[in-house]
Amino acid sequence: MTASDRSLELARAAAGAAADKLATTISGIDVSDQLALTDVFVIVSAESERQVGSIVDEIEDTLRGLGAKPVRREGQREGRWVLIDFADIVVHVQHDDEREYYELERLWKDCPSLDLGALGTEQGGR
Repeated sequence: MTASDRSLELARAAAGAAADKLATTISGIDVSDQLALTDVFVIVSAESERQVGSIVDEIEDTLRGLGAKPVRREGQREGRWVLIDFADIVVHVQHDDEREYYELERLWKDCPSLDLGALGTEQGGR
């Protein structure tokens, strides 16, 4: 099974919103074969806690515009790693330090990577 068209649409919109707020890195992983709860992980990183918050707000606003409401949000208070569960997709917005330490892409390396059509500033040669 692969990620649904709706999941891919939401993941691309989330990635675009993160890019608009100058996320450092943006990646997508199709976890639909491994998890029954969601189709896609969108993993985003930022340089500061304030930027993490700004990216989270932009992603939520953008996806609400597409009719998707967050089912759950965790980690907002600390501002180092915020998880936003939209059911079809789960967005991880991490501080750069947390991203390097936890390496979610490595943990899910058996799942296919997705091209979400957005580059973070690290890839874009800021």
